[in-house]
Amino acid sequence: MQRAQVIVVKLGTSVLTGGTDKLDKAHMVELVRQCCELKKQGHQVVLVSSGAVAAGREQLLKPCGRSLIDKQMLAAIGQGQLIHIWQSLFALYGVNVGQMLLTRADVDDRERYLNARDTLTALLSYDVVPIINENDAVATAEIKVGDNDNLSALVAILANADKLLLLTDQEGLFTSDPRTDVNAQLIDEVAHIDDELRQLAGGSGTSLGTGGMATKLQAADIARRAGVEVIIAKGAGKNVILNCMGEQLPGTRFVKLTAPRDGRKKWLLAGPKSSGQIVIDDGAVNALQQQGASLLAKGVRGVRGQFERGDLIDLVTSDQQLVARGLVRFSKAEIDIIKGCHSSEIAKLLAFDCGSEVIHRDDLVLF
Repeated sequence: MQRAQVIVVKLGTSVLTGGTDKLDKAHMVELVRQCCELKKQGHQVVLVSSGAVAAGREQLLKPCGRSLIDKQMLAAIGQGQLIHIWQSLFALYGVNVGQMLLTRADVDDRERYLNARDTLTALLSYDVVPIINENDAVATAEIKVGDNDNLSALVAILANADKLLLLTDQEGLFTSDPRTDVNAQLIDEVAHIDDELRQLAGGSGTSLGTGGMATKLQAADIARRAGVEVIIAKGAGKNVILNCMGEQLPGTRFVKLTAPRDGRKKWLLAGPKSSGQIVIDDGAVNALQQQGASLLAKGVRGVRGQFERGDLIDLVTSDQQLVARGLVRFSKAEIDIIKGCHSSEIAKLLAFDCGSEVIHRDDLVLF
């Protein structure tokens, strides 16, 4: 018997429509059957479902543009229709569903993040399948997570998931674009995501969706750092969801990394966008990575962007390699004054004492 796991299944618009301009309800039934089979096996399932805009376009029955306002309007029409379809299909198997609509703001704010996590946990504890989508009817470019691939990674962290299945119209990650290169080879497993791998990813796969392989790579990188195994597979494949639980996995598997145990650090992985950068020297990199130390002013070489105390900041090397991310204890202007200085000099230079750490190790996650 397999250990009971929490599985997040992300379904892209291309999977739900079969590449058409309408929801493929026959295929949605098949996907629901597989999810319910997982539940019979003792697993818990969370769906991150695209398709609200497509559902709205189908309901409107008249031509409509593709501007942000048009998409928000279509999402407002289609969101109710989409959840009604999911509710009806899961009801065939006697399974209840619950809807959660999220925006970036729900993840950025620590209290709202915890509230969303508690709601998700409660739904799972009552054997309900959460169906999650970005709140496209009100989300704008400033508050959007950006696409349901990245949203699913954040949901996987919220749910403390074991696996994230990114189901798409492609079989997985290839050595080149299989739509244009007949010699493209499927990559079975990825243990390390580097710049070369990122170059293999392109733009949006279809005109109906917002995410391409690039966003799936971003999502995989976020989720695996939180200890979640990620699989990119073709959503139209036979028994694709069930097969992702076996030894012979379809698609591309991303090996999970050791997850931070602290819930606050998981929030840092999932939560706010970075407000700026602090450039650190080799000694600081070694202290952070090898000694589990905090970042001190002496290891700071430069500052980029504008930020205040408490903002989330990226720590990078001089050649822009991301080392860590954390909540800074000084503003950009203050760090400009104390960078390179010994900790004992900070109080004198700033005329106040705010501690010796620029970023404390408890407020920092390593990359």
